[in-house]
Amino acid sequence: MIGRLTGNLLEKNPPQILLDVQGVGYEVNVPMSTFYNLPVLHERVVLYTQLIVREDAHLLYGFASEDERAAFRHLLKISGVGPKLALSVLSGLSLNDLAIAVTSKEVGLLTRIPGVGKKTAERLLLELQDKFIVSMSDGTSGVVTPHGNDITNALLALGYSGKEADWAAKQLPADANVSDGIRQALKLLSKA
Repeated sequence: MIGRLTGNLLEKNPPQILLDVQGVGYEVNVPMSTFYNLPVLHERVVLYTQLIVREDAHLLYGFASEDERAAFRHLLKISGVGPKLALSVLSGLSLNDLAIAVTSKEVGLLTRIPGVGKKTAERLLLELQDKFIVSMSDGTSGVVTPHGNDITNALLALGYSGKEADWAAKQLPADANVSDGIRQALKLLSKA
C-alpha cells in the first residue's frame, strides 16, 4: 500500500496531478480542497494517499491531511459510495462543513454536491453520524475530526469508560494524529 508520497509537482489538471517522486511520475486524484492548496509547479508536495485497486486499474488518491484521507476512507465504507463520489463530497465540502452537516443532519448541504441525491445524502448522514462529533463543552463549536473517533475507540478498548474516553478526545488538538492523540489522551487520563 502506498500511504504517503513526497515529490515535485509536475502537472495540475483538476482533479488529477502528476507528482515526480525520485524519477517516477505518479498520477494522483485529489479533492479540490487539496488542489487549491497545492504550490506552484516544480515545488515539493507531501500527500497522504489511498490506493484503490480495481480489475481494470490501480488508482491513487491524495490528500493534504491525514484527516481528509480518514474521511475519504469512511466515505468508501458506505454502500453505494465509490472513490469518485467520495472525492466529490470532499471537493464540495470542507471537513468542518461535512462534520457540521452530519451532526446537524443537513441533507441540503449534501445534495448541493454533484452526484449526491436526496437518498444518497440521507445514507451519508446515517452512516457518518458517529464519525464526526461537534463539541459544545466550552460554548464554541469545535469539530473533532475522524481521528477523534479512532482515539475514543482505542481508549475504550484499553478499559476506560465512555465518559473518560470522550472527555480525553475532546481535550486533544484537532490536528492530532491517532498515535500521538492516544499518547496525549493517556497522559491526560493518568493526571485526571
